[in-house]
Amino acid sequence: MPQPVDTPVDTPPTMRAVSQDRAGTPDVLTVVETARPEPSRGEILVRVHAAGVNPADWKTRERGVFADGTPLPFTLGFDVSGVVTSVGAGVTVFRPGDEVFGMPRFPHPAGAYAEYVTAPARHFAPRPRGLDHTQAGALPLAALTAWQALVDTAAVRPGQRVLIHAGAGGVGHLAVQIAKARGAYVIATASAAKHDLVRALGADELIDYRTQDIATTVRDVDVVLDSIGGATWSRSLRTLRRGGTLVSILPLDDTFPSRQAEEAGVRAVFMLVEPDQQGLREISALIEDGRLRVIVDAVFALEQVSHAHVLGETGRTTGKIVLTPVPTP
Repeated sequence: MPQPVDTPVDTPPTMRAVSQDRAGTPDVLTVVETARPEPSRGEILVRVHAAGVNPADWKTRERGVFADGTPLPFTLGFDVSGVVTSVGAGVTVFRPGDEVFGMPRFPHPAGAYAEYVTAPARHFAPRPRGLDHTQAGALPLAALTAWQALVDTAAVRPGQRVLIHAGAGGVGHLAVQIAKARGAYVIATASAAKHDLVRALGADELIDYRTQDIATTVRDVDVVLDSIGGATWSRSLRTLRRGGTLVSILPLDDTFPSRQAEEAGVRAVFMLVEPDQQGLREISALIEDGRLRVIVDAVFALEQVSHAHVLGETGRTTGKIVLTPVPTP
C-alpha cells in the first residue's frame, strides 16, 4: 500500500497560477484558477510566498517553448521561496511547516508563478536565516548561476583577478560578492550611476561599459564571467591571461571566436545552472555570515506579472524582480 501523503486539511484543491497559451509579449500572461498539484514520491508541496523573475522567463515567454522542448500552455518561473505544505512518500529531509527556497526542476518547467509548486525535496534547502521570503525568492537561480560558474567551474581562489560583466544585474551583483568572498580581486562592468553600489558590494575596480572598452583597459584576468555574449566574448578574451577561463552563461554559438580563444590559450566554456541543494546551503552560509546580500529591485503581485516582465526586459534593473503569489507577512 502506498505511503500516505501528509496534507493539511486546509490546503485548497485549486490555486491561482500564471498561464501562457501562446508566444508573445508580456500581455500573453494571464492569471487563472487551476488544480493544485500533489507531491509524488520524493517530492514536496510548497506554498509559494515569492517567485523570482529571470531573463530565462521572458525569453521562454517570447519563444513560446521551454529550452527542454516543453510546449504551450505552461506556467513560467523557477525561483521559489515558501513553506512546505505536504510531503510525498519517502521524503525525510523536510516536514510540513518548514521554510525553504530553491530552483526546482531547471531547465524543465517548475511552474513557480503560482500559489503552489511540487518538486523533488532535494532541489530545496532551508530558507537562509535573516532573509524574508521576498529576498529568498530572488536568490536561487541567480545565486546558483554565480556560484556554479565561479566556484564549481572556474575554481576561483584567493589572489586571482576576476572580471564580472553586468556587475549590478541579477547574477552580477551576487557574483561580485561570491568572488570577493573567495578572496579574488574583482573587476566589474556597470554604468557609472551604479558604480558606488557595485563598489559597496566588494568590487575593487569598476569599468563603465558605456565609455570604456575592457579590451583595452583590463589585462591579466584569470576568470571572466560573461552574461552578455555577442561582441563581449571577443573583448573578454583579450582581457584574459594565457591559461585563464571564460565562463559564459549563454551558449557558445557560431559567433564565438573559438580560434581566437585557442590561440590565446584560453579555456572558454558554457555553463548551464543546475538544481543544487549543497550550493544553496553554501550560499545560505555566506548570507548568514554577512558576506552576501541580495538586492530586490521591484516586487509585484501575481496579477502584475506582465508589468514585471516589461520592467525586466528593459535591462536596467539593479538586482532582482520578484512576484508574490502569497504575500509575505
